[in-house]
Order: sequence, then structure tokens, then C-alpha cells
Amino acid sequence: MFRELKRKNKQISDAECIEVLTRETRGVLSVIGDEGYPYGMPMNHFYDPTDGKIWFHCGKASSHRTDALRHDNRVSFCVTEQGERAEGDWAYTVRSVIVFGKIEIIDDAEKIADIAARLSRKFTQDESYIAEEIRKFAAGTLLLELSPEHICGKRVVES
Repeated sequence: MFRELKRKNKQISDAECIEVLTRETRGVLSVIGDEGYPYGMPMNHFYDPTDGKIWFHCGKASSHRTDALRHDNRVSFCVTEQGERAEGDWAYTVRSVIVFGKIEIIDDAEKIADIAARLSRKFTQDESYIAEEIRKFAAGTLLLELSPEHICGKRVVES
């Protein structure tokens, strides 16, 4: 059902895909929007290595994203790392990962607090700040749980 990467020499391993998903803090989540048009938005994410799920948070208020997900929960999520370049070279080597899967909308206070804290730790280790943010905003938050059906990544030298 999912296409194979044409240029196999660019493909990265499953372990490298997981490394990119774990380390990077944001990507673009794309849903099937109004009238079938794709709708992509940058999102912070948390990859859970214990179950392979990718988590996002959003507000409970109706939005283009949540309306689209309630209509069709199939998504793609693309993460690209900053890249590296050899000293004296202008071209970056960049890895990117694309995930295809389905999202479930979760409205469970305990799960929201747990995932929000784990996601926040990608940005700060200030536990008092994290606890205060969860106290203030968790009641108005939903979780989006992405269950991957296909993950593929590649390495490209931008020269």
C-alpha cells in the first residue's frame, strides 16, 4: 500500500528513523483537510520508544486540524533534522523521516499530563515550570496519538 523509496542508496535504517523522531522536536503534520485539500501544520512531537507511538497536543476547541481528523484520521508526518556539513563545505547532509498512520484523539486527563510532561522535557528540565504549565493548561488540551503504519527515511547531501 505504501510506496517504496526509489533511491535505495539514500534510505536510512529503521534505527536512524527512530533516532531522528526521538531527537528532533518538531515536524509537519499533514491531514486531509476541507474539500480534500492537504493541510499541513508544524507541530512539536514526542516519540514514545516503548510503543512506537508519536504524540502531539492541541487545544480542545474545534479547529481545522481536529475537524479534519474527526472526518478522516489518516495523516502523514514529516521530520527533518538540521543537518551537518563538513568543515569548509557549503552542502548539508540532512536526514528526513516520513511517517504514515492514523491518529486517535485522546481526552484523558492522566494521559494528557503524562505525555505533556514528557514532551516538555524535550525543551526544558525545569520540573516546576512543567508542572505549572500542566496545571494551567491540561484541562483545555487534547492529545493526538499517531499509530505509525509506515515509516521511511532518507539521507540527502544538498549539493
